[in-house]
Amino acid sequence: MNDSSPYLSNLDKCEANYTPLTPVSLLNRTARTFPEYPAVIDGDVRKTWGEVAQRARKLASALIGLGVGGNQTVSVMAPNSLSILEFHFGVPMSGGVLNTINTRLGVTEIAYILNHARSRVFIVDSEFASPAAQALSMIDREITVIEVPVPGIGMSLDGALNYEEFLAAGDEHAEVRELPDDEWDAISLNYTSGTTGNPKGVVYHYRGAYLNALSNIVGWEMPHHSVYLWTLPMFHCNGWCFPWTLAAVAGVNVCLRQVSPKNIYDAIADHKVTHFCGAPVVMGMVINATQEERRPFRHKVNMMTAAAPPPSAVLEAMESEGFAVTHVYGLTETYGPAVMCAWKQEWDELDSQAKADRKSRQGVPYHVLEGLDIMNPDTMEPVEGNGQSLGEAMFRGNIVMKGYLDNPQATEAAFAGGWFHSGDLGVMHEDEYIQLKDRSKDIIISGGENISSIEVENCLYAHPDVLAAAVVACPDEKWGETPCAFVERAPGSGVSERELIDFCKSRIARYKAPKLVIFQELPKTSTGKIQKFKLREKAKSL
Repeated sequence: MNDSSPYLSNLDKCEANYTPLTPVSLLNRTARTFPEYPAVIDGDVRKTWGEVAQRARKLASALIGLGVGGNQTVSVMAPNSLSILEFHFGVPMSGGVLNTINTRLGVTEIAYILNHARSRVFIVDSEFASPAAQALSMIDREITVIEVPVPGIGMSLDGALNYEEFLAAGDEHAEVRELPDDEWDAISLNYTSGTTGNPKGVVYHYRGAYLNALSNIVGWEMPHHSVYLWTLPMFHCNGWCFPWTLAAVAGVNVCLRQVSPKNIYDAIADHKVTHFCGAPVVMGMVINATQEERRPFRHKVNMMTAAAPPPSAVLEAMESEGFAVTHVYGLTETYGPAVMCAWKQEWDELDSQAKADRKSRQGVPYHVLEGLDIMNPDTMEPVEGNGQSLGEAMFRGNIVMKGYLDNPQATEAAFAGGWFHSGDLGVMHEDEYIQLKDRSKDIIISGGENISSIEVENCLYAHPDVLAAAVVACPDEKWGETPCAFVERAPGSGVSERELIDFCKSRIARYKAPKLVIFQELPKTSTGKIQKFKLREKAKSL
């Protein structure tokens, strides 16, 4: 008996039936199909998809002329703009690896990244010429610097090439790298926040970027020619892969250099924005905008939000303002969002509070994520799906990073047991929707009882006078540690510490209520995440 399978003979990969996955192909298709359709609105600048493709090819050609290729790093520092969108296509087509740098980093951190990434080229928007110049002065090796001139600012980096002139020297018909040699090749390099030491370089591959770009469309049900507002920085996890997503649907990229309530409402009203992403702080801008900042609009606007679970009170307010909110969850190591709170029709019958409670769950895997579970990190066994048993959120599949650049120990630890360990604690509900309870380092252990800082924050957000809140552990001689709340009052509010403590005690277990309330502006990252590590340090000294 012949056990050989007929499917294994003479059915091999060839150029006709296999190409490596790459998000660059999404641009090529749209430039072929919708070349005259609008692609970018950046202030007074307008570009079509045909023009974006042409400029990206010129950029790739010019970078190749500099000798870029062979997985060399091209670092960029720019706000949401035409140029940073072009980098997401032109750099991969040159064979380079795109490294988008957080524009709010200090010069020491910028210099560290340029060194660690071994950057071959550094492209800088004129708005950030000063910190870029200071960072470059701390580096003792040669980097080609290209400056993107901004109207009203001009060129100011000594010895830098002018981006538009550099682009003009490129040849749109030159041979560029249409496909990676392997879809496992690196397409981009993103750095973590580095709150516990130097930031780690997270390496993305072509396959993951392509799959997550398409998964954004399927999960969010994005139609062709969506109008997308860039409030989420494109430097953050490559804009959650949305630069490539928008190319796939031939959408419109509405770029905001400065995110403010007025700019958001103006863009929605003027350009008929249909979709945007952002952290809960952006939701706060929307629902707390003044009448002078608001503009009326009659169409539905979809918002995707991540970071900390949005408090149910905030979600309710957004829905009442005409925004349809989708909650997602992910990390830099998972290409941005990899988990989505997929909505069920039967939930439409719930009251507004119950709807908001459902929506605040992180949810189920993205379509292209193979595995998602809540597990005991010591035994690597799934916890019981009862909505109560606490474990660590873990990921497995094609949208998990390649690993950390030049950090094998951290990579090995992150992938222990064949899963990516997120460091986030949560529960699994009976319907297999996950819900985060806290970061492992943010759980407050008071008198032997575990207190979720998120639960206390959600309670505070339910108070109408609370604009923003963060809860951390404060040392306590009797209990070991107790909750300490840092709060931003709503404009015009004079709510007191005692009022907020009593409010919490009336809604959650009394031992979970904050023992201290500090009123101050909360420190945030450029992506709107509250920097709890700074608050923890302050709480230690109280």
